[in-house]
Amino acid sequence: MPDSTTNAAEPLVTITGVNKHYGPLHVLKDISTTVARGEVVVVIGPSGSGKSTLCRAINRLETIDEGEITIDGKRLPEEGAGLAKLRADVGMVFQSFNLFAHKTVLENVTLGPIKVRGLSKQEAEKKAMALLERVGVANQAQKLPAQLSGGQQQRVAIARSLAMDPKLILLDEPTSALDPEMINEVLDVMVELAHEGMTMVVVTHEMGFARKAANRVLFMADGQIVEEAAPETFFTAPKTDRAKDFLAKILTH
Repeated sequence: MPDSTTNAAEPLVTITGVNKHYGPLHVLKDISTTVARGEVVVVIGPSGSGKSTLCRAINRLETIDEGEITIDGKRLPEEGAGLAKLRADVGMVFQSFNLFAHKTVLENVTLGPIKVRGLSKQEAEKKAMALLERVGVANQAQKLPAQLSGGQQQRVAIARSLAMDPKLILLDEPTSALDPEMINEVLDVMVELAHEGMTMVVVTHEMGFARKAANRVLFMADGQIVEEAAPETFFTAPKTDRAKDFLAKILTH
């Protein structure tokens, strides 16, 4: 295990003064925060608070109007080869899996390592099978995504992301499209990754995951980070009325 004391102080992602508009709508308002190497940051808040936009801005799937985002000390490139390299270093898991429908599970996981990382087909397949085993779907390797349940597809998407050896994984509401009985099978994989020290930014409605696996909770509302704290502190003693209202609504259900 790396020494967590040196680890904690070293930011992998730095977000400074970020603003984003969609026309007249100001969706990110002067956002500044960092994500340390090995840290799991869970972003929560009401719908429309800017959570997904922030998550997607970190690998430039969303452009920003002002401010700066750096990953590993490097500013986000605008476009071109630099951006492709950054995206290879930053895994992304979406709400809707985004697997290639016409490729098998194994092909989905080996494509990036072969094309971007230059692995041989044999190396990539060996690695992919180990990852599919790790997320519990190795027996589905030859199937097409449509032949899998949503929970299995999302676990394949996580394996595909891990296959690139990313520095960071962004998960944007990874369980919100799943049936309730499939949510835990995906959350279990995420909890395991968190415990293994993978740096993760997770936008989620799953408060249990936030309590169990997060180092820090960012609570967003109306395009701003209203509060950030360790999960225990946030869930038991939120400081702002906005957070108190939000928690009262979701924790009573």
